[in-house]
Amino acid sequence: MEKLQSSFKNMVLSLVIISMVAAGALAGVYLLTLENIEAQKKAKQEAARLAVLAGHEDGTAIETSVDGFGGPIRVMVGFDAEGNILGYEILEHQETPGLGSHIIHWFKNADKPGQNIIGRKADGKFAVSKDGGDVDAITAATISSRAFLKAINQAYAEFKGGDVEAHTGASQLNNEQEVVHIHGERVEDNEDPRAALDAEQLQDAKEMEQIMEREVDHE
Repeated sequence: MEKLQSSFKNMVLSLVIISMVAAGALAGVYLLTLENIEAQKKAKQEAARLAVLAGHEDGTAIETSVDGFGGPIRVMVGFDAEGNILGYEILEHQETPGLGSHIIHWFKNADKPGQNIIGRKADGKFAVSKDGGDVDAITAATISSRAFLKAINQAYAEFKGGDVEAHTGASQLNNEQEVVHIHGERVEDNEDPRAALDAEQLQDAKEMEQIMEREVDHE
């Protein structure tokens, strides 16, 4: 009987030790993974900063974030000393593939002046043509286009030292890596932009349907 109890105690002790070792190993892996994720995030941020400044030593890079159609859109925007847009990079987005995802390149297409914002003097008032602005929205992705331009506008407001209207804020990154955080409003007047999309979705769907019909006619 004593031998049986001794064996049981040894088994319990072994299980406890194994569990502690496994927990320690998992914690170590988690910390290493977290460090790698943070390192990758910083590397991506720095690469974006260099890209949007385009070699301008006196330029300023602003990281800003808004709510898009599918989730947060994080953008890095570069300005020269006069407030002209040097470039932009999308750091994060969850927009619809093939539609809203075109924010990655749509607004810096030099062959399409109606949608290209690179080189333009920022004034904090960029808007799609549907809203009375002079920027062509992404076809069938008006919500994403509006959110992107709002990010550009709030980045300019931060560049000028003004108020920033954002859901998650803006960060300023100059060549000294200074960071300033500001908080404000959501994309659509303090309302989740996905809460009132019926009209926009209908319009975007009609535009997409027209595109598909034209492609069919081409074929």
